[in-house]
Amino acid sequence: MESGQAVTVFGAYGHTGRFVVAELLERGFTPILSGRDAEKLKELAASWPGLDVRPATVDDPASLDRALTGAAAVVNCAGPFATTAGPVIEAALRAGIPYVDVAAEIEANLDTFAHFAEPAEAAETVIVPAMAFYGGFGDLLVTAAMGEWTAADEAHIAYGLSGWHPTAGTRAAGAVSRERRGGRRVRYTEGRLEYVEDALPTLEWPFPEPMGPRAVLGEFSMADVVTVPSHLAVSEVRTYMTVEAAGELAAADTPSPSPVDERGRSGQTFLVDVVVRSGGAERRAVARGQDIYAVTAPLVVEALERILTGRTRTVGVASAGEIFDARDFLRALSPHISFELRR
Repeated sequence: MESGQAVTVFGAYGHTGRFVVAELLERGFTPILSGRDAEKLKELAASWPGLDVRPATVDDPASLDRALTGAAAVVNCAGPFATTAGPVIEAALRAGIPYVDVAAEIEANLDTFAHFAEPAEAAETVIVPAMAFYGGFGDLLVTAAMGEWTAADEAHIAYGLSGWHPTAGTRAAGAVSRERRGGRRVRYTEGRLEYVEDALPTLEWPFPEPMGPRAVLGEFSMADVVTVPSHLAVSEVRTYMTVEAAGELAAADTPSPSPVDERGRSGQTFLVDVVVRSGGAERRAVARGQDIYAVTAPLVVEALERILTGRTRTVGVASAGEIFDARDFLRALSPHISFELRR
């Protein structure tokens, strides 16, 4: 990789954006700070003197073009992605550079696959949506667990979060998603997305020790219901969330995450337990770490480094599990997560 390659971070001053900027610097990239709020960009730049600041808005294509000039890639950290993804992707296509985002919005990710697959393939460039804790991480774990399997009957992704203090961006994105689906919820069953109005089921999930069995909300669908089926032949993709974490997310008075260490991470811990089944066989992947927002940064930057050094399997719009070697990618994250396969 060329040393000091410039990467534009749109939404650089947001909670996740700040983690991405710090990770880029640590990995030898040169972030270009961009976003809609010029004052917040100035405040952020004071923490990292010498970085280029380029305000841009999604309703001004010329400003986005200026923000991407000279960049090797762009990372979109600015939600709601229903509003930002399309314009920033179009700017990336005009610039001829890869695009990566951290969208957890199911509908926004569906839009990216539907609207930009052909243009990205024609341009022979890479667009990776949902390269974050929700979407990309789960997809990598499912892909790693499947190994040489080309199809499976079921993929289950259980999120064991110690708690969930949502950011303002998470709340805003959730509101947009709920509005777009008319208050209904979504699940992936029998090979397709289905919108329903009934309540989420509650059940017990057998997390590995030391967490152990916990009450979870079933069909608590995240971006994994888009990323996994985008390249894997799995009839059922189901995601689960610990009841306590879901309750904190839903409560209006839950505070935003607060830092507890020198990296700015919160004290939140996570355990992601993935089970895939085919016929009578079962395979499992387990990952553990700290802070779902902070861990998105190494996911994003590892993806960028692999894209920019040609360690990819396809072009066009692709999820993490399709475009990268999933097992190798997850092992490369060892400073940030622990990862194991179980048979």
